[in-house]
Amino acid sequence: MFNRLFIISIILLITVTPFRILACCNKIAIVNINNIFQQYPKRIEIAKKLESEFEHEANELQLMEHEIQNKIQYLQHYGSNMKINERNELESSLIKQRENFSNKAQEFEQNNRRRQAEERDKILVIIQNTVKNIAVKYKYDIVFDASTIVYSNKIKDITNEVLQLIR
Repeated sequence: MFNRLFIISIILLITVTPFRILACCNKIAIVNINNIFQQYPKRIEIAKKLESEFEHEANELQLMEHEIQNKIQYLQHYGSNMKINERNELESSLIKQRENFSNKAQEFEQNNRRRQAEERDKILVIIQNTVKNIAVKYKYDIVFDASTIVYSNKIKDITNEVLQLIR
């Protein structure tokens, strides 16, 4: 008996709570964070900065890859005419170069992803602070991201206001 009563009360709590939260909030707004992020004016500038930051490493990786491809072609073309110890030495060298390339490429990808995440997070903090300032200014109780809303009727969309402030 106690278990049934407990389960029923939990179910009621779960189903009624969201409605109570929304009922207590008089002013609700939505904002399209993804749209703002895509239109952020400095996003292209930041992308170019990151590209130049990693340009040297990318060029180095391209050179390494080109060297490896040349050795593979050389081995395929002349390998059958080479002495066994020369061929083995070239194959061993090629394996070491591939491993080195693979390690450097993996490190490059990790560093690139980490830096992109850092810059993305900086932009998102700016957007979040702007949304918060608008919410405080216009006394919104809750601001939802538009991507989480399936349907909205008569809910204020503050996306344009945020875009104007971050430009």
